[in-house]
Amino acid sequence: MIRITFVALTLVAGMVAAVAAVGSSPWWSVAAVPLGLLGLVGGANLLQRRHSVLRNYPVLGHARFLLERIRPELQQYFIERNFDGRPFDRDIRTLVYERAKGTDAEQPYGTERDVYQPGYEFLVPSMAPCPVPKTPPRVRVGGPDCKHPYDMALLNVSAMSFGSLSANAVLALNGGAAAGKFAQDTGEGGLSEYHLRPGGDLIWEIGTGYFGCRTGDGDFDPAEFADKAAHDHVKCVSLKLSQGAKPGIGGVLPGAKVNAEIAKVRDVPEGQTVISPPYHRTFSTPRELVRFIARMRELSGGKPTGFKLCVGSRRQFLSVCKAMLAEGTAPDFIVVDGGEGGTGAAPLEFADHVGAPLTEGLLTVHNALVGAGLRDRIKVGASGKIATGTDLVKRLIQGADYGNAARAMMFAVGCIQAQRCHTNTCPTGVTTQDPRRARALDVRDKTPRVQRFQEATVASALEIMASMGVTDPADLRPHMLRRRIAPHTERSYADLHEWLEPGQLLAEPPRSWAADWKAADPDRFTS
Repeated sequence: MIRITFVALTLVAGMVAAVAAVGSSPWWSVAAVPLGLLGLVGGANLLQRRHSVLRNYPVLGHARFLLERIRPELQQYFIERNFDGRPFDRDIRTLVYERAKGTDAEQPYGTERDVYQPGYEFLVPSMAPCPVPKTPPRVRVGGPDCKHPYDMALLNVSAMSFGSLSANAVLALNGGAAAGKFAQDTGEGGLSEYHLRPGGDLIWEIGTGYFGCRTGDGDFDPAEFADKAAHDHVKCVSLKLSQGAKPGIGGVLPGAKVNAEIAKVRDVPEGQTVISPPYHRTFSTPRELVRFIARMRELSGGKPTGFKLCVGSRRQFLSVCKAMLAEGTAPDFIVVDGGEGGTGAAPLEFADHVGAPLTEGLLTVHNALVGAGLRDRIKVGASGKIATGTDLVKRLIQGADYGNAARAMMFAVGCIQAQRCHTNTCPTGVTTQDPRRARALDVRDKTPRVQRFQEATVASALEIMASMGVTDPADLRPHMLRRRIAPHTERSYADLHEWLEPGQLLAEPPRSWAADWKAADPDRFTS
């Protein structure tokens, strides 16, 4: 009864104040109108049942929602330290921005990181450093079944689809790739004119939806695939099995975002929600996977063909290795996507807890291929939070031949880590299809930033390797990377992890691998 009376009085007071403002003196008008509005707001909140806070605090409760709304910005700009932000800290973001702009990226006074904290990693310098190579090395991708090998740069643009990215972002990334002579992965959203127009090298990625090469009912269309794979700018073809941030689930593109342009690129109906299934229709066993990759290579005219995955079961990957041996053919490359990789949108539980981080994924894939005697014909790419020269060198030591970067490339074209990629309200025009927002990204300005960032990061990696006494990435060894495991104890990767010898699984598998190798079946994905 008391609450009802209070609500009534509040509403009446608000209306009286608003009415009294009309015809009164100016100072009373200025005060009465906001007071009347506050009274109306307070009365309405006392009556509503959705928000408990507003029922008890009908006016002041709105301050909580306001602060909650701007909390990420307050955290990023005023609270977090330079080295503890997530997913990328301020130090890393600033480094990328400075390299993209071509300005000074040095830091004075020394590191702010706790070098005695367990988990801290460091590279081992040499007492006899080498001169830095003048020309960055490239990685020849293409096994014995490949007719058109491709020389891959040490750092490339990782998979990001048109649709997830704006047209301007895709244009800037591909223009930077063309100028810097590195490759851009198209992502699974199809091969758009924005990927093709600037002339950069492309890795065409095919996902479970077969976008850009699909039949009307969603199956793989070999004729359309062959036609598009023959394009001169398409240098490699990649089959996406899973993505680091959300392995094992498909994607959904709401119908509202499927405009005529995206529908044409993806071969889907305009205005209808597009669902990417979590699994492929074209194969269901390791042997069928290997055969399908061989078929893709044949349809592409012999271009390098591989697959991307976030590693889960070691036994399942060993099943694929056995299938390669049984079929006598293998992919030309495998891209390992870490569980810390990025995405436009994913369930929090998947992003946080499903899939192996990049370190474990690389170690698994590299050692499995070495042990099965396949490593010399398959190149391994690493994708997952590569933003600096240090990141790249670490991944090369852990088993990769080259690296791919997605979010760091987004920083280069202006991303501020607002984390609104899934809302279509990206404030810098990178991850939106809203024309008004996308126009903020100036292609002519951002294109050279992509080139400069990639060149500076590779140059940094080469400088670090030279300080370690290495000029060729192939000469990096596990003992050159060390990890602190306790405040007074650190170990090299050579000691922390097991490294198989070539063909060891075929001859005499070590005890730690024997059970998985024995159980691995080329005709089914055993867990």
